[in-house]
Amino acid sequence: MKSSTRDKAQGKLHEVKGQAKEVAGKLTDNPKVEAEGVGEKLVGKVQGKISQIKKVLGD
Repeated sequence: MKSSTRDKAQGKLHEVKGQAKEVAGKLTDNPKVEAEGVGEKLVGKVQGKISQIKKVLGD
């Protein structure tokens, strides 16, 4: 598997996990879990952008 494809898949996974944590934090009124979810979602988006850059560069 190309590294750009792997990065894209891992990025999407982080986004989904982050979204779930964020919702769980809101439902349980737990700001720490909600903040972790927001952070993980952001990591996923960054990793997705990295995969796009790698694809353009031909990796």
